[in-house]
Amino acid sequence: MNVSVVVPVYNSEQILPILVDRLEPVLKSFCTTYELIMVDDGSVDRSWDVINTLTTKYDWVCGIDLMRNYGQHNALLCGIRAARYDVIVTMDDDLQNPPEEIPQMIQKLNEGYDVVYGTPMKEQHGFLRDVSSQVTKMALKTAMGVETARMVSAFRVFRSKIKDAFVNYQGSFVSIDVLLTWGTTRFAAIPVKHDIRQFDTSNYTFRKLMTHAFNMMTGFSTLPLQLASILGFFVTAFGIATFIYVVANYLIQGGGVPGFSFLACIIIIFSGTQLLVLGIFGEYLARIHFRSMDRPSSVIREVIKNTTGEQPDQK
Repeated sequence: MNVSVVVPVYNSEQILPILVDRLEPVLKSFCTTYELIMVDDGSVDRSWDVINTLTTKYDWVCGIDLMRNYGQHNALLCGIRAARYDVIVTMDDDLQNPPEEIPQMIQKLNEGYDVVYGTPMKEQHGFLRDVSSQVTKMALKTAMGVETARMVSAFRVFRSKIKDAFVNYQGSFVSIDVLLTWGTTRFAAIPVKHDIRQFDTSNYTFRKLMTHAFNMMTGFSTLPLQLASILGFFVTAFGIATFIYVVANYLIQGGGVPGFSFLACIIIIFSGTQLLVLGIFGEYLARIHFRSMDRPSSVIREVIKNTTGEQPDQK
């Protein structure tokens, strides 16, 4: 079996040598040919220097240096496009995804699936991070339209052929999990270990995860527009019911509804609803605007090829 491992890197100079040392015996145990593509996503530490050193020491390791920080999924997309082999594995750079779990994920893939997720048995994060992860997964379920979305993780194994489905995707808002659904519906997930992060803290904060979830909802789903339509319907129905009440009260009792507060509340409800719906429309217009600008998902500064084959594609 030929396997490409893609790892987005951000400020991980200490752990990269450990990652490579743990990956090598695992890949040797079941792979004929393999490669590790490390994509430096604008790190501000010595991560790129460490990648340079590793590519010199190991002929199956190659590196891609991006011009700036584009985000984890953008960096992943860049690495996936550079991958050359039949099966692609994606994992984080912090070793919370144990490389030793890869063989059983490959085994599950061989049962007839196109994508297999390694779902953590128990996530080693804080409360807010766990909550935001669940919100992100709910957003993914809406955008992906498959039940497996509730079990997604950064630890994935999928067939390289799937990337043909999004080979021409050029948007700056990227969700690898949604793009995978463009190529297949054969998803599976298996429980895997999830280790404690050994160095530093996660770069994914609560705010970043919530922003990612919102971007997925507005970038790959029409659910917000549908919710806006439903909200508009109910508010309109409420307005009609209020109008009927006022007219009936006048006809029966001969007087209007007393108090300024009632009128103020009605105005606030309708004004707030209009602004909310306009905001949702604005988000979709912004996506169209950025797409029309042809803004790239990432730009490569430098590629260090591995010596076991051809240089990775720099698209």
